[in-house]
Amino acid sequence: MAPLKATHERWNAWFDRPVLSERLILRQAQDERRVEGPVLSERLILRQAQDERRVEGLTTRDHPERAEGWAFRALCGLYVLFVSTSAIAHPVPFSYLDLRLQPDAIEGTLVAHIFDLAHDLNINAAERLLDPALALQQSAAIASLFDGRLTVRADGRTLTPQWSRAEVIADRQSLKLSVRYALAGRAGRLTVSAALFPYDPNHQTFLNIYDGDALTQAILDRGRTGFEYFAGTRQGALAVVRKFLPAGIHHILIGPDHLLFLVGLLLLGGSIRQLAVIVTSFTVAHSITLSLAALNLVSPPARIIEPAIALSIVYVGADNLLIRGGRDVRAWIAFAFGFIHGFGFANVLREMDLPARALGWSLFSFNVGVEIGQLLVVAVVATALAALRSRSETAGRQLAFAGSVVVMAAGTFWFIQRVFFPGGIS
Repeated sequence: MAPLKATHERWNAWFDRPVLSERLILRQAQDERRVEGPVLSERLILRQAQDERRVEGLTTRDHPERAEGWAFRALCGLYVLFVSTSAIAHPVPFSYLDLRLQPDAIEGTLVAHIFDLAHDLNINAAERLLDPALALQQSAAIASLFDGRLTVRADGRTLTPQWSRAEVIADRQSLKLSVRYALAGRAGRLTVSAALFPYDPNHQTFLNIYDGDALTQAILDRGRTGFEYFAGTRQGALAVVRKFLPAGIHHILIGPDHLLFLVGLLLLGGSIRQLAVIVTSFTVAHSITLSLAALNLVSPPARIIEPAIALSIVYVGADNLLIRGGRDVRAWIAFAFGFIHGFGFANVLREMDLPARALGWSLFSFNVGVEIGQLLVVAVVATALAALRSRSETAGRQLAFAGSVVVMAAGTFWFIQRVFFPGGIS
């Protein structure tokens, strides 16, 4: 009956106290977090503190008549009789993982609450883990538990953890284990995947990565089990380039709308210099808006950008059909519509979770990749068109006409689809 009485007293205390403001929640959370190293950022602390308040049920501000009513408290007591006391008493569904990047290793600490550990180790009373002797005895089992749930990769290679013995942190009702991952050399890219306690859908792991004087923080939970970090070193910059340069090439080659816009500009042919100016104008323009959107300075909605990209394709095809000699303005067309296409590139780039510390390198690498992809397309298309025209000028003009009609038709289809059937035409 003692646990039941304690739980009942906690219910009464919850309903009697006033609602805490966010500022007080933040202050209380900061006082309670006596962790090694810098404290979590205010946003992370506030989110954690707010999550901790979710289990408290109704407040006196929301329903004062219920909070003060004995009938409602009696119902709460009946609920306690049918719910596991240990499940209600779970106070902190959080773990804390600190990783420090060293030249030859990654050193870290993992702090986990005894409730979660006891649950997965099948220990009846979680408080028993606060006994240093039992904690020491369970060290191997805890390490084995985390081996399958915590994965750290350096430059794509999975690292082998070396766990220490468990240490008791009595005032936080937690156990702490130190861990070391040996490295062959400095890591450029670090990938952390964690699902430490899958039985609890609300469990979160607060991740701190220390790289020299820099601290990067993240929250891993069921919706986001992995985090990618690029070191602030030469190896980190190279890792960014290796990831985002191929991504830029891949995107331009699989993006039919961007490709068709580019092909439409090339159908009329021209000298190598003319084609180079067209492609460069397009690259400069989309690089500007891509950077603005990636930095969240300008972010027009996709429902506007995607139809506008389709209209730019229609315009290029129509311009090819209507041109009657005169000055070649395709470079200006590429430059003007390149601003719109840049926002389309940005939508893809955002999905790649840009690294905050290597934002410049990631944008530069992605743009270079797009440029390389465009040059590959130009080389293939321009060579094929030049070969055809060298054999028959008439055939070249007929191909330009037919190709422009196809460009217009495709652009019109995409415009109708994106405006009237954004979910796709079934």
